[in-house]
Amino acid sequence: MSGPTEIRSPRAITEAEWKALRQESLKSLPPDFDSEQPEGVLIECQKTLLSTTALFRVTVCEKSRRTGATWAVAAEAVLTAASASSARGMDAFYIGYNLEMAREFIDTCAMWAKAFAEAAAETEEYLFEDEPEKFVKAFRIRFASGFQIIALPSRPRSLRGMQGFVIIDEAAFHDDLAELMKAALALLIWGGRVLVISTHNGDANPFNQLVKEAKGGAKGYGYVRFDFDDAIKDGLYRRVCLRTGEEWTLEGEAAWRAGIVREYGDAADEELFCIPREGDGSWLTAPLIEARAKKGIPVIRVARPSEFTFWPKHLREVDIKEWCDRELKPLLDQCDRRVSHHLGGDYARVSDLTVLWPLATTRGLKRVTPFVVEIRSMPFDQQKQILQYVCDRLPNFAGSKHDATGLGMSIAEFAMQQYGALRTEAVSLNIPWYRENTEPLKKAFEDDMIEIPMDADIHSDLRLVAVKAGVPHVPALKSGVAKDRHGDSAVALMLAYAACRTAFIEYDYESASTLRESRGGEDEADDLRLPQGGLY
Repeated sequence: MSGPTEIRSPRAITEAEWKALRQESLKSLPPDFDSEQPEGVLIECQKTLLSTTALFRVTVCEKSRRTGATWAVAAEAVLTAASASSARGMDAFYIGYNLEMAREFIDTCAMWAKAFAEAAAETEEYLFEDEPEKFVKAFRIRFASGFQIIALPSRPRSLRGMQGFVIIDEAAFHDDLAELMKAALALLIWGGRVLVISTHNGDANPFNQLVKEAKGGAKGYGYVRFDFDDAIKDGLYRRVCLRTGEEWTLEGEAAWRAGIVREYGDAADEELFCIPREGDGSWLTAPLIEARAKKGIPVIRVARPSEFTFWPKHLREVDIKEWCDRELKPLLDQCDRRVSHHLGGDYARVSDLTVLWPLATTRGLKRVTPFVVEIRSMPFDQQKQILQYVCDRLPNFAGSKHDATGLGMSIAEFAMQQYGALRTEAVSLNIPWYRENTEPLKKAFEDDMIEIPMDADIHSDLRLVAVKAGVPHVPALKSGVAKDRHGDSAVALMLAYAACRTAFIEYDYESASTLRESRGGEDEADDLRLPQGGLY
């Protein structure tokens, strides 16, 4: 990036330091940059990406989240597909790692097509034959040029027989990037182009290897890098202000930057500053978590001072009972009584949190979070009290799983005593358990079969989970906006989802007198009498 001051500092720089750096860099910027209406639609780093893509047959871009890179690439896709073949026009193929990315990209392309006044039909969904007798949903925009933009599934064979401009978005999160690249590079033979663009997902990820190859220059690939600070320097926050109607100020920009960095926590280096995390990468991507987060799902938090531990037992019980009646009972009363509920619990006492995460299973098998309870600095007796209050009142409470590692063993044992070993499990969290139970939960995120609260701390907990040697785990790092958590809600959600998938044994009991009454008072001695010889 050009400019008198390179702002490539680690994310740890303070708001004041950022303001000082920006003040220095603004001194030599063009006068029109500081105007209320910045010239041009794209900011400089977006323009650099598109110009590089036009010059090279293959371009690799490592970038920050929230910088509008994919939004800008959609403009290039429209211009490419809308142009005649004599003007280097060709089909454009977009490959994201899930269906929602594909739909969003096509919608953005439709916006650009209207802005360019290009002749484009309405966007359409259609079934794409991914393999013989197997069809998947795809999206398409047709242009008067005869070319089209198509959003394809993330499978190498989806490019078979195609020719054109291939865009592989968030490449680090595709299941088989190496095979996808092999399929995409085949399109170069007849004049195609390939753009690989992504945030990082671990230093061992194939995308990071591709970045190293592009930077080395041996393969002749184009290479573009811009992080969050580069984009801000180029005017990203000004564009945000134009969209929101706020007045741009240097102080506002510094505060906005600090808030975004704080929101990403330990993931900021990788998500915002193009520094891949050690290991295979993150378990869940930020866009995927955000897509499943729903407004209005309560996260109820409770804490007590240290002296609360030494209150008389009856006073502690009364205090927590009143809190439960006030905060939890209205939420429990609102739970859907037509569906079953499960619960996952992760437990702590001093530095970390205890989290209780209920999940309702809808008739369509979607798992919906009614609320989440987070408990801090609470005596174990009162943690058990809150757990029992919730479980006793969850409609059709079908089962639960509890972290029995370390401090959690006591509460997990209590739950088994209260609700029986047939529908309660004390779980020792280890590599085999993570290997078996995390992939189904990730699939639920990918298939839109789960809803979670829209909450910054929960988002940070889920982003903390990392993949190492192919297995998700919670590293020894802090999460949360205030760095006072350890992925606690992520573990509780894993346990809750595992409980939903477990075939707990349900049983019921009906007394002989109740059965007799239900049959109109008749003496059904033959049905109720024990067989001769006593019990079987």
